Amino acid sequence: MYGPKNHGWIEVVVGPMYSGKSEEIIRRIRRAKIARQKVQVFKPEIDIRYGKDDVVSHCGEKEEAIPINNSNDIVRLLEHDTDVVAVDEVQFLDDGIVGVLNKIADQNKRVICAGLDMDFRGEPFGCVPKLMAIAEFVDKIQAICIVCGNPATRTQRLINGKPVIYSDKIVLIGATESYEARCRKCHDVPKKDGV
Repeated sequence: MYGPKNHGWIEVVVGPMYSGKSEEIIRRIRRAKIARQKVQVFKPEIDIRYGKDDVVSHCGEKEEAIPINNSNDIVRLLEHDTDVVAVDEVQFLDDGIVGVLNKIADQNKRVICAGLDMDFRGEPFGCVPKLMAIAEFVDKIQAICIVCGNPATRTQRLINGKPVIYSDKIVLIGATESYEARCRKCHDVPKKDGV
């Protein structure tokens, strides 16, 4: 990833679960560290699937991270000499994250964030659409549909192997026991249109 030479910017990596978002943010963090840039990594405190203090990909790669409750925690914890700020699972943070990350980029820092662009319903998820709109670089990556093998752009939530209904709560932290990657055709949200 090559960016502007004289100012900061925002990079956003989005896609469904199992598409490699965390793997990609970890790759970018490691490259920045190889370049001897100071990196601070943040993640929502509620994401404890693979550990409290690490960004972890589904394949086991990990980088140490600072768990945070909200966007103001980044402001409070950001060190002045940091070159790169990375935020994983950004969809779980409050809408204030958009302004915080924009301000950090305005301070000549590289900002990398990753998250789900759509919730289990197939609808825009939290702050991510706004981040995509203001970012200089957006990468939307796909997984593989577990049903048919086509490119998957959606996250299917399951309970006891069955799709959950539209009115289920939006945030439910989980992994393979609760979610699958699905293509548009195989993604199923019962009662989405009242049916």
